[in-house]
Formats: sequence, structure tokens, C-alpha cells
Amino acid sequence: MGKTVALHTLGCKLNFSETSTIGRLLENDGFVKKDFNEIADVYVINTCSVTDNADKECRLLVRRIQKKAPEAMVVITGCYAQLKPKEIARIPGVDLVLGAAEKFNISHHLKDITKGDSAKICSCDIDDVNEFTASHSINDRTRVFLKVQDGCDYNCSFCTIPLARGKGRSNSIDNVVTDVQAMAAKGVKEIVLTGINLGDFGKGFTGGKKNEESFFDLIKELDEVEGIERYRISSIEPNLLTNNIVEFVSNSKKFMPHFHIPLQSGSNKILSLMRRRYKKELYAERVGLIKTLMPHCAVGADVIVGFPGETTEDFKESFDFLHQLDISYLHVFTYSERANTSALEIKPVVPVHIRHERNKQLRNLSYQKMQYFTNRHIGETRKVLFENPDKNGMVEGYTDNYIKITAPHKKEWVNNIVEWKI
Repeated sequence: MGKTVALHTLGCKLNFSETSTIGRLLENDGFVKKDFNEIADVYVINTCSVTDNADKECRLLVRRIQKKAPEAMVVITGCYAQLKPKEIARIPGVDLVLGAAEKFNISHHLKDITKGDSAKICSCDIDDVNEFTASHSINDRTRVFLKVQDGCDYNCSFCTIPLARGKGRSNSIDNVVTDVQAMAAKGVKEIVLTGINLGDFGKGFTGGKKNEESFFDLIKELDEVEGIERYRISSIEPNLLTNNIVEFVSNSKKFMPHFHIPLQSGSNKILSLMRRRYKKELYAERVGLIKTLMPHCAVGADVIVGFPGETTEDFKESFDFLHQLDISYLHVFTYSERANTSALEIKPVVPVHIRHERNKQLRNLSYQKMQYFTNRHIGETRKVLFENPDKNGMVEGYTDNYIKITAPHKKEWVNNIVEWKI
């Protein structure tokens, strides 16, 4: 039997797709995949850098591995590894740190290290990272996360992602269509398009050639691919979510009525301090158009609370804006200080206990929004893709407009779209 490897993902859907690709590369090299809770020869942790908590979680995982498998090789890759390789290399038990350009060369690097040596760092300046590497998740789920774009040219004052991922770059439409056709042949029913700044798809270079494509061009092409029944757009900036994209989705049978649009704050003052590229009025306009064309559409928003300079009045303005907005749910993040970001210079700093209190208030609002959205659709018949295997006699799935359904398990439902009365 070949060497065994266990992989774990921290962070976003894009990381999830990349971990899956790293796993396939290692399997092609003779490794046998194990569950992360099992004993393995090699452990790979694909990290995130968005919050301080993700850094802590990485350290905790390494400590757990040290206890259960002290002889195992530990590899850290992903955004945290690109940003703070030396810091990670000092964590007891870490053997290899792979930056943004090297994570897909993992097999090559594993051949060159021995357990017990000091941690080897393979990283480069992020400005030198300009290649796009396609990746996607394939496991026992019917839903696949497909990376079509990477990196970001924005410089939001709180964000380290451009430092961790580099400049915006994309796959070509032809390559994406080829990948999607291969997934359709394997029986995949739903694809979630992912990227760091998805709406910027088509910018940058592919194979040394400047791209002249757009995200709108991409979704039009994908809509024509036979065999795939559903697409979702993972997250798209409000200033890049153009009217023609919204109109196209409203008329498409394959693109689901579901948008996730980062807001970050409902106060224009805070949006300006964050260096976001829109005002709240534009955001409200986008949601208004979506709901006019698709009243049944789910709309999710990302929000950061406790950003430096956010007064009680600013938070109230943000809360009130979200309260009256016709959205379905929130992903709420508590602001955490990140090294090398200009937000560190903004004063006054919001005390941590107040940040947590604001987070709680918005999570409560999110729960109420989701309840209200779901209740509006009770009695309707909608299409549900059941995707999880048997969980204590139950099966889970999502409606086209992202309402989670749990039902008694039936084998014939898994990986099938079922007409379901809510």
C-alpha cells in the first residue's frame, strides 16, 4: 500500500476546490487518501488568512496531529502560508510550508524532505504569482465547486487576500467549458462557480495572452452546456454584478435564483474607510432589481462588524439598512486586525466585546431574515437537489432558491432533483 495522506480545509469554497485538487494530485502520485481524523503518513492543511481565528485553528490542528501521529509529515499551504511562512515554520511539528505558487507542486516537495529536519519553506514574492491553476472539488457530494478566477486587484483596507493570492487572473472560457463537460459526463448535477473576485473573470492573462472575456460571456456559454442542470454564482461584488447578469439569470433555467453579494457595511462612511468600490445605494439598487425580476430569489450578504471608526450610530445605520433590505441571510464577520493592512491606522479601535455584541445582533437578524424568507415559500412546490448521503435516516438538499430541506432518506433521491412541496 502506498503512503497515506489526510487533507483539511480552512476558509472559503475556493480553498475547498483547491484542497480537492491537491488531493487528486497526490493520489495520482500513489498516495492513498485517509480521513483527517485517522492516522496518516502526511497531513496537509490548506489555510485561510481572513480572520485571526483561522490562524489559531491551524495551530490547534498541528498540535492535534503531533499528539496522534508524531511521526507524520505536516504540510501547511494556502493564504496563511503565503503571508506568514516563517511564523508557521516555527510551529513545532510543521515540516513543509508551501506558498501560493508551490501548493500544486506538493508531490515534488514531499520527495525532498525528511521528518525531524527544520521546516522547509517554499514561497516566493506574491507579485511573481501570475499563473492560473484550475481546480475543482469532486467527492461524494453532487455539488462541485469550480474555481474559474483567482487573485484580486482591489485593495480593501481590511483585506490580506491580494497579498496572499496575488493579482486577478482567470481561466479561459474554453477551458472552463471543457472542465464542465467532463463533470457532466461524470453525473455532476450542480456547479458552484468560485473565485476571489468572480465578477472580474476575464481580466489578466491566460497562457501569456491577455484575456478579453467577461463573466457575462462565461455564464452565457455555460448555460448551453448539456448535462449540467444547475449553476450557482458563489459571491460577486455589487459593482461587478451588472444588470445584464441579473437579467440573464432571471431568464435562465440552469442558473439558480440565488446571489451572494458582499456588502461589508450599510454605512457609506464605513464603506469609504474600507475602500470598497460602491455606496450602499448601489447595493440597494442591485437587490431591488433582483427582487423585481425574481421575487423568489435568495440574496445573501457578507457584513463586517466592529471595523475601526464604526460608532454606535454607524452600526445602527448599517443594522437599519440591512433590516429594511429584502435579503435572505447574512454571513457576519467580526473585524480582526490583520498585519500589513491600512485599516490598522484607522482610529478609534472598536473594543472587542462591542464587536462581539454587534456580531450577535446581526446573526439574530440573519436568523429572522431566513425564517421570513422560508415562510414566504411554504406551500410552494420547488425543485430540490438532494445531495448528502444517509444522515441518521435523513437526507438533505437545497431548493433552487437555496432553502435547505431535510427529509427521510430515500436512496433514489440522492443526486437527483425532486419536485418538493415546502
